[in-house]
Amino acid sequence: MKINYTWLKEFVDIRSNPEDIAARLTMAGLAVDSIESHGGDQIFEFDLTSNRPDCLSHFGIAREVAAIDRTTLKSPKVQLVEVQPRADSAARVDIQDFELCPRYTARVITGVKVGPSPAWLAARLESVGVRSINNVADITNYILFALGQPLHAFDLKQLAGSQIIVRRARLGEKLVTLDGNERELTSEMLVIADRDRAVALGGIMGGADSEITDATSDVLLESAYFLPSSVRKTARALGMNTEASHRFERGADFEMAALANDAASQMIADLAGGKVLAGIIDVKVQRNDPPLIKFRPQRYEALTGLTTNLTEASSILRSLGLEVKDDEPANRLEAMGPSWRYDLAIEEDLIEEVARLKGYDQLGMTIPGGAGAGEYLPFEHEHRSARRSLTSLGFHEAVNFSFVEGEIDRKFTQSLVKEELIITNPIDETQSSMRSTLLGGLLKSVAHNFNHGSRNVRLFELGKCFEASEEERPIETERLGLVMTGARYDLAWEDASKRVDFYDLKGAIESLIENLGRKAARFSPDKDIMYLHPGRAAVISIGSENVGVLGQLHPRVAADLKFKQDVFVAELDFSLILNCESEEVRYRPLPRFPVVSRDLSILIDDTVGFGEIENAIRALGIPELFDLKLFDVYSGRELPQGKRALAFTLRYRSDDRTLTEAEVNGAHSRAVEEVVTRFKAEVR
Repeated sequence: MKINYTWLKEFVDIRSNPEDIAARLTMAGLAVDSIESHGGDQIFEFDLTSNRPDCLSHFGIAREVAAIDRTTLKSPKVQLVEVQPRADSAARVDIQDFELCPRYTARVITGVKVGPSPAWLAARLESVGVRSINNVADITNYILFALGQPLHAFDLKQLAGSQIIVRRARLGEKLVTLDGNERELTSEMLVIADRDRAVALGGIMGGADSEITDATSDVLLESAYFLPSSVRKTARALGMNTEASHRFERGADFEMAALANDAASQMIADLAGGKVLAGIIDVKVQRNDPPLIKFRPQRYEALTGLTTNLTEASSILRSLGLEVKDDEPANRLEAMGPSWRYDLAIEEDLIEEVARLKGYDQLGMTIPGGAGAGEYLPFEHEHRSARRSLTSLGFHEAVNFSFVEGEIDRKFTQSLVKEELIITNPIDETQSSMRSTLLGGLLKSVAHNFNHGSRNVRLFELGKCFEASEEERPIETERLGLVMTGARYDLAWEDASKRVDFYDLKGAIESLIENLGRKAARFSPDKDIMYLHPGRAAVISIGSENVGVLGQLHPRVAADLKFKQDVFVAELDFSLILNCESEEVRYRPLPRFPVVSRDLSILIDDTVGFGEIENAIRALGIPELFDLKLFDVYSGRELPQGKRALAFTLRYRSDDRTLTEAEVNGAHSRAVEEVVTRFKAEVR
């Protein structure tokens, strides 16, 4: 919400400059997002919480400034000039649903000349983001932003029977609102009607049939109080959000309706030449006084860690408009909230008011108490991050026993551990070893899924593995095992034929390590991992540490397990990954300068992997090169034996300028020369 600093000073004697006022209001719980200049004025942009509708106006903010600065609040005073006959002889108001509308006030102004607003009024509204319409409409908007009370002006001659009836809409009733849309209403919605039809949506928007036009001469001015929940439900049901509904659905000031009507009526008389008929039509229910709320200094101290006394607390609450009664013998006071503060209901509300007026910056930093004790284990956040990362990629977590059958485990331990751990007194003779790898249990889970007709399986397990040690106790290491098999897109019928492969598992591991905040993993081919397919296996490294392996299950091992489809597995030393150097996350702005792409196609020995080429090019440290991607691989009878064709794109960009053609050519030539020289490649 926008607040005009000059306008604000009409309601309060301000002792501070705009920046100081903004800072103090923010520390008092009314966040000022920004201050902008507009036509010589300073405009505050507030971000208010939904429980403070009393601050959705200049007068509401002025109350807060007066309380913070302990200065004088200038309450609005209206010197209304009335003429005969009385308003109730020219119009009539009948409320049929007091639950949804407990109060409705109306004034009648005759002889009005509708036209453009004076420049000062149009400029004042423009400064808070409202366009000028005409003098009558602008006055209702002016009072809305000045006092926080929405109003609506009807063309009295367009109201059948010169009558206002506040009722629920009839089933199937329709209304064309001021925005030109026809609204179909339900019996839960409150409307303002005349004798024949609905003419406005209560608390939201007026109807087109009774709007103020250049031909209007007699005005009925509405200022009412509507039940917040009713306005909120109707606005949401119809997809409407207006300045009026924004205030009514949060809770308007019941006592402001008549004052706002008087102020707007006198402005219409002054600026539009009208005459205000004597008397205000005010139909309302009798409301009970708000409850008394207690305040105890000792409770204040317990909740805030600050100290206060009855004199200070009483002064603060009175400055906010509360009626306060001190009870010094009991070291407590009782207060009654004003009509504009419906959010004050319990002792904690008063404690918050005293604390925020003293300033939230006075609150100390303390650790909250609790009935229990404990803390996260080391790297617990990383464990949670790993689980979230893998489950988001479609994996399910498996939990297997640490006791295993040693023969199955031995198939997957050749490159991981040296000696099997035998349990002296096993519960089950078939599970007499401590597991030294997670893959045995995961592959048994895969077999279980296959046997039950589930062919698309993605599992991971995070758990401890054990190996023998010269010490009394075995060495425990935390490992992460993964397995993938089946369709790449489980539920996509149009892509049902696509199967997961080595690169799907590789991508999952890269994503996992990135989410853990570690440096990027490198993958090096390895043909010596006995349980993995030669040519489809790799060692995973981070920095100088080898942290795991991945690849396709060897056909021999797959046959032993009776698997009839390709299965891809990986096992990583999770403890080692967690102790690897973290990758520093730094903000970089979005690139502002264009990218230049150059394609390179080469003929090269089929024993050279693209990873080697990429590493060689990046090792040159070409500052303009930021991306390198392979997009085509070809091998066939047309090419010499032992050769294949690779095509990849190199992308160049500078962060501080547009690269010249000479700069791009120079950088690209270095990359091409390195590939040709180092790998004896032929540029095609």
